[in-house]
Amino acid sequence: MKVRMATPIVSIYETGDYDAQIARAAAMLHDGGVVVLPTETLYGAAAVLGHPRAMPRLKSIRGKDINPFTIHLASREQASRYIGKMGEIGRRMIKKLWPGPVSLVFEVPANRRAEVARELDVSEDEIYASGTITLRCPDHIVATDVIARSEKPILLTMAGQSAHGPADAIADELNDNADLILDAGPTRFARPSTILKVKDRGFDMIRAGVYDERIIERLLRTTILFICSGNTCRSPMAEAIARSGLARRLGVGPDELENKGVTITSAGAFALPGAKATPQAVEAVKTLGADLSKHRSRPLTVELIHQADHIYAMGRNHALAVQALVPSAAEKTTTLDPAGDIDDPIGGDLSLYQALAGEMQKLIDRRLDEVALA
Repeated sequence: MKVRMATPIVSIYETGDYDAQIARAAAMLHDGGVVVLPTETLYGAAAVLGHPRAMPRLKSIRGKDINPFTIHLASREQASRYIGKMGEIGRRMIKKLWPGPVSLVFEVPANRRAEVARELDVSEDEIYASGTITLRCPDHIVATDVIARSEKPILLTMAGQSAHGPADAIADELNDNADLILDAGPTRFARPSTILKVKDRGFDMIRAGVYDERIIERLLRTTILFICSGNTCRSPMAEAIARSGLARRLGVGPDELENKGVTITSAGAFALPGAKATPQAVEAVKTLGADLSKHRSRPLTVELIHQADHIYAMGRNHALAVQALVPSAAEKTTTLDPAGDIDDPIGGDLSLYQALAGEMQKLIDRRLDEVALA
């Protein structure tokens, strides 16, 4: 720990008592202190909503007469506390964009606003502005660990013009307006969060920060990913069958699925890039109205896993390969066949592939029934 001016700076990843420092920061906030926390965007000055000692200092740091501040959440599930019943678009945006560098503005009914203000014992205008609330769930373990320890809502605002760091510069600028700085080094993006207003049918871009509108639209897509070993037999067959089947359900051609906001793709846990699907796989799916003639294999990557909403593995070892790259993907990864592994047909004749294609079609139809495309 080192001290500059009146503000202690803790190098949080180097301290030998991480949990104690997180608890210290949370206790400081509870008592009306202002603590500077790292996020994936910029460093933010944090305080407890409505605290009479903390709020004037937080307003001084922001330097603008704009209310209210953005409430920061430890998990996406906490959003319902402030919003109440949420529409399908709002649920989807929370699921796809949080945790992450995106602030979401929700319209909240008057009765819910009044109810929340009473529960929190604060004035309604400290939480809501013109019937809306702005929430963010940061993707940074230090920020979320501190926020999670607080029973009261935590507000963050950019920690001055030096919010990108280093911590010494933040301490110099804020002087005695901050009681503690948790220093986690350079932020991942060093840019403000993107701000979106959630609407019944989409969103309005209020501020393009880390993500622009094109990236947001891509992130909000529904992506289904099939995984096998080499990406020349099972997973490309599943991809082609799923694309054909879903297109029929939506009443469009397979090439129009992208325009409907749906991406279906495949990869191989141990694949080399650029290989064609086996001739037997191409012929087997053709009888089901699917086309594999243009398929080229590609290896499984972290980016593909993050983009996917649903990951269907041909075998348990493929599911484990996904989790080895991205442990948090376990909740969205399962075997295509709930009963177990789908055997690799490589080296088999056309009749084996045709039988496999028929079985896959049944399994995929069941899986598509589970997929929320809204």
